[in-house]
Amino acid sequence: MKSWISNRIGRNGAKPATAAPARLVFEDVSRIYGETRALDGVSFQVEPGSVLCLLGPSGCGKTTLLRIASGIERPTSGRVLLNDRVLAGPGAFVAPEERGVGLMFQDFALFPHLTIEQNVAFGLKALSKDEARRVALGMLERVGLAHYAERYPHILSGGQQQRVALARAIAPRPAVLLMDEPFSGLDVQLRESMQQETLGLLREAGATALIVTHHPEEAMRLGDRIGVMRDGRLVQLGAAQDLHSVPKELFVARLFSEINEVTYAVARGAIDTPIGRLPVADMADGTAAVLGVRERAIQLTQGNGGAGAIKGRVIDVKFLGDAALINVQAEGFAEPLRVRTQAGERFEEGSTVHLTIDPARTLIFPGLLQEGD
Repeated sequence: MKSWISNRIGRNGAKPATAAPARLVFEDVSRIYGETRALDGVSFQVEPGSVLCLLGPSGCGKTTLLRIASGIERPTSGRVLLNDRVLAGPGAFVAPEERGVGLMFQDFALFPHLTIEQNVAFGLKALSKDEARRVALGMLERVGLAHYAERYPHILSGGQQQRVALARAIAPRPAVLLMDEPFSGLDVQLRESMQQETLGLLREAGATALIVTHHPEEAMRLGDRIGVMRDGRLVQLGAAQDLHSVPKELFVARLFSEINEVTYAVARGAIDTPIGRLPVADMADGTAAVLGVRERAIQLTQGNGGAGAIKGRVIDVKFLGDAALINVQAEGFAEPLRVRTQAGERFEEGSTVHLTIDPARTLIFPGLLQEGD
């Protein structure tokens, strides 16, 4: 892959210092606005050269963390470190321009009065004008937009503006790059291609990156690790496979898979379900437990089922292209179960089917009992 950052020469004839990937650390960071606690004791770190995605709904504190890391805001308590250097904390605050941290905004924030080349060169103040122009043109070539160098941002499409914003953010080689929902304004097909292109640029630059998103699939595509946030807290942090397979909360399970949720009362350390008596951990008798069954974890067959299969009736079928979503009223379940099948498997409304659910693939979480349970 072509390098667009090699052999840079500064004003004095020497190569300017290039920031090495750094470790970004949050230690017990809180942020309070009046009566609102936007962040509540958040602690984690982004390893050098890795990509960590912060995932969660709007208002959960993701963007506030980015603003604190960049220096736009100060934490109410806790510390932010770049390697062993304290960027923010009790008695310490490093100005944004001195942090070596780049921030790519959600709306790209290109300067309309500057040419596209000048936009990319904006952060290259340490270089001579000629050298900054050379680096900017190299970046634009890397993202396929060198032929627009002398034009202005208003003529670009959303995807092209995203590429320019990314080129501008990476050109100064920040120790850490922060990205706030960088793909939210793109259509689905363009979003996927830009995700791959962005990841390639980050890998090529060896950048440490913290990316905010509210799309689980996007987080899984981009992140070496994913941090799930809710109500200002870090709920779970880990690799995508770990969060999918072993979610710590029902909230996390809902993010990473479509699940059926059935509530039962705990009795003698277990719940009685149509697929057998399932033990529960750390739940007192009389409390509620939610049985989670993933739509894709249910095997649906026509005709006779095997041992342990449950008889059911197909209520409706929705064609989804590479899959079908089928609602099945299964014996023993008060509400229909949603089943996601592979393309090519045909089930007719009103037909009799059998469902097989492996208890080992179910999830159980604390819940709330509803009236009548």
